[in-house]
This record gives sequence, C-alpha cells and structure tokens, in this order.
Amino acid sequence: MATTNAAVQLLFLVIMSSGFLFHETLKPGCCHGDHHKAASIDTERVALLKFKQGLTDPSHRLSSWVGEDCCKWRGVVCNNRSRHVIKLNLRSLDDDGTHGKLGCEISHSLLDLKYLNQLDLSMNNFERTRIPKFIGSLEKLRYLNLSGASFRGPIPPQLGNLSRLIYLDLEEYFDFNTYPDESSQNDLQWIGRASAYWLHAVSKLPSLSELHLPSCGLSVLPRSLPSSNLTSLSMLVLSNNGFNSTIPHWLFQLRNLVYLDLSFNNLRGSILDAFANRTCLASLRKMGSLCNLKTLILSENDLNGDITELIDVLSECNKCSLENLNLGLNDLGGFLPNSLGNLYNLQSLLLWENSFVGSIPNSIGKLSNLEELYLSNNQMNGAIPETLGQLNELVALDVSENSWEGVLTEAHLSNLTNLKELSIAKFSLPTDLNLVINISSEWIPPFKLQYLKLRSCQLNTLILRNAQISDSIPEWFWKLDLELDQLDLDYNQLSGSIPNSLKFAPQSSVYLNVNHFNGSLLLWSSNVSSLFLRNNSFSGPIPQDIGERMPMLTELDLSYNSLTGTLPVSIGKLYEIPALWNGVPNLAVHVDLSNNNLSGGLPTSVGSLTYLIFLTLSNNHLSGELPSALQNCTNIRTLDLGGNRFSGNIPAWIGQTMPSLWILRLRSNLFNGSIPLQLCTLSSLYILDLAQNNLSGSIPSCVGNLSAMASKIGSYRYEADWIVLTKGREDSYRNILYLVNSIDLSNNGLSGDVPEGLTNLSRLGILNLSMNHLTGKIPDNIGSLQWLETLDLSRNQLSGPIPPGMASLTLLNHLNLSYNNLSGRIPTGNQPQTLDDPSIYRDNPALSGRPITAKCPGDDGTPNPPGGDDEDDDEHGAEESWRHAYFRHVYDIKEWLLLVIQLNVTHLQRKLNLGRCQHHT
Repeated sequence: MATTNAAVQLLFLVIMSSGFLFHETLKPGCCHGDHHKAASIDTERVALLKFKQGLTDPSHRLSSWVGEDCCKWRGVVCNNRSRHVIKLNLRSLDDDGTHGKLGCEISHSLLDLKYLNQLDLSMNNFERTRIPKFIGSLEKLRYLNLSGASFRGPIPPQLGNLSRLIYLDLEEYFDFNTYPDESSQNDLQWIGRASAYWLHAVSKLPSLSELHLPSCGLSVLPRSLPSSNLTSLSMLVLSNNGFNSTIPHWLFQLRNLVYLDLSFNNLRGSILDAFANRTCLASLRKMGSLCNLKTLILSENDLNGDITELIDVLSECNKCSLENLNLGLNDLGGFLPNSLGNLYNLQSLLLWENSFVGSIPNSIGKLSNLEELYLSNNQMNGAIPETLGQLNELVALDVSENSWEGVLTEAHLSNLTNLKELSIAKFSLPTDLNLVINISSEWIPPFKLQYLKLRSCQLNTLILRNAQISDSIPEWFWKLDLELDQLDLDYNQLSGSIPNSLKFAPQSSVYLNVNHFNGSLLLWSSNVSSLFLRNNSFSGPIPQDIGERMPMLTELDLSYNSLTGTLPVSIGKLYEIPALWNGVPNLAVHVDLSNNNLSGGLPTSVGSLTYLIFLTLSNNHLSGELPSALQNCTNIRTLDLGGNRFSGNIPAWIGQTMPSLWILRLRSNLFNGSIPLQLCTLSSLYILDLAQNNLSGSIPSCVGNLSAMASKIGSYRYEADWIVLTKGREDSYRNILYLVNSIDLSNNGLSGDVPEGLTNLSRLGILNLSMNHLTGKIPDNIGSLQWLETLDLSRNQLSGPIPPGMASLTLLNHLNLSYNNLSGRIPTGNQPQTLDDPSIYRDNPALSGRPITAKCPGDDGTPNPPGGDDEDDDEHGAEESWRHAYFRHVYDIKEWLLLVIQLNVTHLQRKLNLGRCQHHT
C-alpha cells in the first residue's frame, strides 16, 4: 500500500543523519560551550523558554525544559561542536491523544535560533491559526514539517524565502485556495488567486528534495513546469487534491524523482498521455527518468487504456529500480504483458479493481522479491500459472473476483513460505464455478495464514486443523455452495452452535474435535460416513432418528460432551441409550459416546452392527445387564463399557464370540460373580481391565493362555485416546497404545492364589491385583515378566518370601507390596535399590532389609557364616542379571524396529478388510 507520511519522514531523517546533506555531525549535546559563545547560546535557551510560554501543553511534554542545559530538553538537538540549537522536533506522537497535543501560539522568539535547520511541529493542534510569516526568515531551515497541525488561512509568501529548504510537508492544509491578505499581494506570489500558482512558488526552492502536499485542496495540476529549479526533487506527494486533468509530461522529466504519489485524485486519460508517445517514453528511459523511479502510486483515479508499453519500456532499463507499482481502482485494461517478469526489483504490484483481461503471465515467477500481489476485481480468466508458486517472498495474494478456470494444486502454493493472506473468492452462481481446488489432505502447507478467503471455488476438502483459530464460524461459511468430501477443523478454539446446512459428497468425513462448539446436536448430511465431534460442549439428547437420517454413518464419536437424556423404546416408559443403531447398516465400525451423561440400558439393536470394531460407552450412567444380542458383534476389537452401572455376571460369550478382541474394559461397574474361564481364549487381548467391580472367586489359572501378552507386537497397529492405570496413577495413551499390555483386576473380592500361569505372559507391562483377598505366595517365576513396569499386589493376604527373581525385573519402576503378610529378606540388586520408598513394603511385619528399617543377619557388620561371601555373590548375581537384561533389551528393541518397518510396508500393500480400524487422531 502507499507508504505512510511517517515512513517518508523517517527516510529523510536517515538521509540527513548520514551526513549526505550536512557537513556537521548532528548529535545531542550541551548548550554550554566556550565562554565567548555563552551569550549567544544563552539567548537560544531564553528563546526556547519564551516559545514554551506561548504554547499550551496539556500532556506536559515540555516538562523537561528546565535548567541551564537546554540540549537535554525533549525535542531539542544541538550541534556537537558549536552547541547551537539546530533541530526542534516537537511532532505529536500517537499516544499523546487528541487532548495531549501542543497548541496556541508560536512565539517570534524562534527567530533567535539562528542556526535552526529543522522544524517539525506536525500532528499538533494549533486550532486553525495561521502559519506565522516569520518562519520564512529562518534562513537556514532545510526541513519544515507542519502537516496535520490544524493550521488554516493563506500560506505566508515569506516561506518562499527558504531557499535552502529540502523537505516541505504541509499535508492536510486545506486552505491553499484561500486568498492571501492584502499585505502579501505583491510579494513572491507564493500563492495567488488560484491554486495553479503553487507550483510556481515551489519552484523557487531550488534545494527542495521532498515535497509533501497531500490533502491540500490544490485542485489544479499545472501542465508545464515554470522552471527547471526542481532538479533536486526526489519525492513528490500530491495525493487527494482533486486534480481533474491528464498527467502532465513534466512529472516524468524530474530525473532524480524516485517516489511519486498522485493517488486519490480525478486524473483521467491514458498513462501514456504523460509521455506523449512511445518515442518520448523511450527517451525518458534513456535519460534515466523512469529507470530511477522506485515507487509509482496512481491509484483511485480515472485512468484508462493499457499498460503494456509502460511495462515494456520499464523492463528495458539497464537497471529498473521500480519496487512499488500501485495502479488500483482505475479503468485500466488489456492483458498483463509478459515483460512484467523483467521488473526484478518489484516488491508490491497492486492492479485491483480495473478491467484487465486474460491470465497472469508465466513470467510472474521471475519476480523473486514480490511481497504483495493484488489482482482482485478485474475481468481476468484462464488458468492460474504454477509459476506463481515460485514467489517465496510473497506475503499477500489476492486474485478474487475474477473468472479463473482450471485446477489449483499444491504446485501453486508449494514455495510460498511467507504467505500470510490468501483470497480466491468470487460471487457467482453454482453453474459458473470453473476453478477446482485439488489439494491432497496429506499435504502440509509451508506457510501459516492469518487471512484466508475462499468463495465459489470447487472446494472438496477443507482442513484447518490446529490452526489456533479462536472465534465462532461466520454464518456465510455454513451457506457456502460446496460439496465437501472432508471438513477438518480439529483442535482449534471455535465456538457457537453448528447448523446442518453444508452439503457433503458420499462417504464424506467431518472432524470438529476439541473445540468449544455448543448447543443441540443436529443431524448432518445423509452422505456423511464419519462424524467426529469429540471434546466439545454439545448438550441435550442424541436425535432419535440419527440412524435413519444418516444411513451411511460408519464412524461416530460424540465423546467428552454434555449429552443427556434418554429416548423411550416403547411409549416412553423404558429408558435406554437412544436407539441410534436402528436403521444403521451393519457397516458401522466405530461408535464412541463416552464421557457424557447418557443413561438407560444398552439396546438390543446394537447387535445388528455385525461389523462393529470399536464400541466405547465409558463414563456415562448406563445400567442393566449386557444384552445377549451384543455377541453378534463378532468382529469387535475394543469393548469399553467402563465407568457405568452395568450389573450381572460378565457374559461368558464375550470369550466365545469375540475372538478378535484387543481391549476389554469393564472397570468401575457393578458386575458380580466369577471371571468366566472363556475369557482365557481371547488370544488377541492386550488390555484386560475388570477393576472396581464386585467380582469373586479365584483368578482363572488359564489366564496364562492370553497369548498376545506373551508374544511380540501383533500385526495390527491400533490407536486411541485411552486412560490406563499405571504407576499408581492414570496415564493417557494414544499413539503407543498398541505397545501397552495390561491386566487390572484390582478392587474386587477375588480370592485364592496368584496363578502361576501369569508368569507366562512375558510381554505383560502392567499387573494390578491389589485390594482383593488373594492368599498364598508370590509366584516364584515372577522374574520371567521381563517387560513388567508396574506391579501392584498390595492389600491382599499374600505370605511367604519375595521371590529373588524379582531383582531381575530391570524395567520395573512402580512396585507396591504393602499390606500383606510377606516375610524374609527383601531381594537385593540394582533394580530393587532404585525402588527405595519404604511405603512399598508397609505393613509386612516379617519383612526385613532395605529400604525398611529392620535388619537381617550380616547387616550390622558381623561376619557372615562360613561357606561363602553372600555379599559378593549378590553383587556378582546382580551384575550378571544386568548384563543379561541389557543384551535382552537390545535384542527386543531390534525385533521391535524390524516389526515396525514390516508393519509400515504391510500398510502400503494391503487394506484392512474390516474397514477403518483406527481412531481419528
């Protein structure tokens, strides 16, 4: 966009401070110099104080103007050698506010600042007073900025005396056309009866380098230059003056001009009119007048014609300097020439709201410095070239409201690493949609957009996953005339209710997980097959007719919401889960309604889902016995009914009809009776969690037949959000859930021995049998569970010694044997020494050895009995144990890596016959 006035002024200050314009070194210093200069400098200090007295200063900006050292005063700059005041910079800052600006009267005492070369009173409020005439007597003045300071009345002709003036800014001085008073009628004609005289007066300032006269009501842009005195002019800003003419030739004959802004006027005709013809245009190129130009702003005028010849001539410069070209909001037309790609220094190209036709030239990819490209609201058509994707410096791209055709792919966006704004919108009828956006859902954009606008594109997939969007979705979005096959807005902070007006293609997917959506749960398009609304704030009942209205639904995740209520199966008297499975075909593979407030029983209609793979209903208020119809779900792999009030015996048919079960989680219910022996046949089971029920009897001795816990990683990789009780706390597992092998039978009424068969489960990682009535000994072969990380046998009635083999459990990091009747010495070794919390062994009175306080023979320093050195034997045994454990662990890691590689290759070669067996992550 147009460079701001502040930026222009900053550029000037940089030039000045570089020493290019001044021979002196400008540096804040002290007003006190040698004795012979003291009187002169004191006069300047007094002059500044008088100047201050004439001003109103509501924000106390000049409060530092006290004491003898005036060069330390705010806004005052002195020459480093002479100590004379050379600059007075009192520009009002933005944070001063409307009521914090300087104002009132400018004192004549400024005339005592004989060496003043810069005066900046801009952006203050002098309340429509006139510019003092005496400013024209500050003969050393090179920089004068009175912009936005609320001066009014005629410009004093005395300013024409400032022959050294390089920078003049009178922006927003609205009274240029005011007649001068009678006393100035015959002076230097700074301003005469018409605003046409402004150029004549300005031309009397031969050193002028920058002229800022925007919004000054000049109205007339002279056709010719009165003299050649403006040869030093490098920046000219004449925007918003109401000029109503063609562009005069002399503007492009200023050889040192690098910045020209004629925007917001009524300039008309062709741009070529400013050059008379191509011959003139070429001669200007040879003279360097055009080639030196860095910024050309002609926006918001009435210019017409094409720009081909202008671009062609600019591209023929030995070194074209043009960086910013703004021709927006005119009536320019024609094709964009291929020579556009030769403007190598171009950083900003703004051609919006014109009448350009055709496509973007392929040469656009050569503009390696381009940061802004605005082509919106033209009549352009055709395909967008893939070379656009080469603009790796591009920050903003707007090609909206054109008639683009073809396909937009990753290639168009692949290298736009700095892109922040993208707009390809168009208001049009559905029949006029000719631009197809075809981007793979697997593609990861190299940029992070702050603004995206897409409308009337054939958009099939929209993924804004984890984009840190915090807002409600605007209503227009839901009314887009699209047919999506995937909508993914997961992991944002989106809020508000969701209508069901979007259209979807058959077998489409909707992912709105982990947001703040609320309101009632509405039914989506009947074409949606996967609906993931996990972790939001939806409330109310699940619609009764969801199965009829969404017949293609195969994946449904409504977990972690606030869904409530039940729907009656018959006449509203029986309460159960809403009969959402009625009418749903048996292709449903994933249903997750966990962590809501649903109540009632499990309907028998669930048995119709013969291909069901994941059923998760945990943490609700469901009750009753499990219906026998559930055994029809013979392909189920995860059955999670934990955290409810289901009762009765655990059905034996779970072990008979669900041979592929990976996870069985029935914890925190009201199940009673014994653990059915049939569960031992579940050879694919990795997680068995029956904790916190009312189970009784013994642990089946056949538990050692759960072969999946004794073998290497299985052939299926399954993922889910899962809470597993381990290390005495609840841990969340997701991507590595398939590595977890766990048995949790804690907090029941189980009795009898700990089955020796448990020690066959060599891959078991978690074993929790706490808070039961188990008796007998800890199995001697417990040391064979080399993958065991958590072992909790607390609060039972176990007796006898702790098996020595427990010292070889090198991965064990959580152990609890408290509240039993164990006896003897605690095994020693490297691993047990890391478990040094005495509470692990609490309330086992007959135990001795570290870490509890009781001692064993030999611990007090007395000689060991003859027959060997037990301590050396223990140390040697521990060393051997660690050596074997280390090599065994390395071997297992190697086997695991080989299996992971095999799994990935297998995944590319085959598809699962059972549909989607993986949770959406």
